[in-house]
Amino acid sequence: MYAIVEIAGQQFKVAKDQKVFVHRLPSEEGQEVSFDKVLLIGNGDEVTVGAPAIKGAQVGAKVLRHLKGDKVIVFKKKRRKGYRVKRGHRQLLTEIVVENIVASGATPSKKEEKSKPAETKAPAKKAAPKKAAAKKSGKADDLKKIEGVGPKSAEALVAAGVDTFAKLAKMKPEAISEILVEASSNMAHLNTETWPKQAQLAADGKWDELQKWQDELDGGVDK
Repeated sequence: MYAIVEIAGQQFKVAKDQKVFVHRLPSEEGQEVSFDKVLLIGNGDEVTVGAPAIKGAQVGAKVLRHLKGDKVIVFKKKRRKGYRVKRGHRQLLTEIVVENIVASGATPSKKEEKSKPAETKAPAKKAAPKKAAAKKSGKADDLKKIEGVGPKSAEALVAAGVDTFAKLAKMKPEAISEILVEASSNMAHLNTETWPKQAQLAADGKWDELQKWQDELDGGVDK
């Protein structure tokens, strides 16, 4: 039996006991994880295709280790401008091993369980948080000034209540990554290791020191 499953914004064809390298997951080594976005399952001559995912299907795996990929050199040059920039990047990866593939009847993941109560809330109860968010928006900081934070990641942080540099500075990188992954699996590849330190400099008003450090960063990652 094999399956095509979406993990951290990427699609993989997996089978039992197969080891796969995926974008960094916000899980500890040795922890068991499950993925519900199973797009296709093949068992011999039988092939089941989802629309887009197969309801009740699930791929269970175990986190083996966290590591960095091979260095990739990015060189940029502009003719007759004297512009030459050479940067290196190592992608944060997680190695997992597939333990089982369930074709149907799998229990929903924690993300789905949390989303169900939110869908059943009455409109009147939803109105109160929106008003509170509107009040906070006046005091919110521009989190996009942090190297590596884009519009979507900033929106996800604000939605989770992290709307100032001071709040971001108090968080751990693992907690930040978890917020981003819950908002969208496409942000699982973002490296948040330097975000709290950058936010602390911004909260303290040390903009010159922050700018000098950011010039040495590559997408929010130390070279």
